[in-house]
Amino acid sequence: MTDFVLKRIVALLLPFVQMFGMYVIFHGHLSPGGSFSGGIITGLGLIAFSLVFGLDRGTEKITDRMTTLIESFGALWYGAMGLVGVLRGSAFLMNKGSGVPLGEPGKLYSGGLIILITLGVGLKVGSTMVTLFTALMEEEG
Repeated sequence: MTDFVLKRIVALLLPFVQMFGMYVIFHGHLSPGGSFSGGIITGLGLIAFSLVFGLDRGTEKITDRMTTLIESFGALWYGAMGLVGVLRGSAFLMNKGSGVPLGEPGKLYSGGLIILITLGVGLKVGSTMVTLFTALMEEEG
């Protein structure tokens, strides 16, 4: 695409879109949204970049290997957070029952491990969106 205005708008808005996606991920246990919604927002920011600047330039920003690593890390992180409850003598993904401090209600760190779990899921969802997009675009072209 050679549209100058569209390229400038996407280049200007991309950091804010990514920051908003991370905000939704980290505040998902306090307000509507969460890991899935935030992951979609961060993934769609990178997809918009690839659509406007071209798939080659988009894969320079985040390579297929990097998205695979982020997907794997997100799944492993979720599993590791689930095992915290098991290692403390409770059930998988158990928070309060395993003695994890829950924090103060309404603050960013409230809900124990929930904020860390949503981080892993958000990373997994965002990188999966980018991987699916690049796979479909490479198949088409």
